[in-house]
Amino acid sequence: MVVLRREIGDVLRDARQRQGRTLREVSSAARVSLGYLSEVERGQKEASSELLHSICEALDVPMSLILREVSDRVAVTEGLLIPDTVPIDLAASLEGGVDAGWARTRAELAPIG
Repeated sequence: MVVLRREIGDVLRDARQRQGRTLREVSSAARVSLGYLSEVERGQKEASSELLHSICEALDVPMSLILREVSDRVAVTEGLLIPDTVPIDLAASLEGGVDAGWARTRAELAPIG
């Protein structure tokens, strides 16, 4: 069974680590306690939409991209084929302003098994 809070936590942690930032740096920027952010990243706490927004702002990553990555991971777990639907012009416009890892071109997800 997919636990959404774990997927969200994994995606947030991946984004933070790609930036080479510490929990302390991001928790301070997001104005959330270090312990609470750690629990969110480990999937032990549910992040409210307001908290998720603050964390995304601290990471300088649009919340829509975080949620897209979570959605894609859930789809893979469910064995679904989900085509990449981000328009090329949008992806190109993000390349300069967002972490390059989020703006990369992604192949279609293939069914598992």
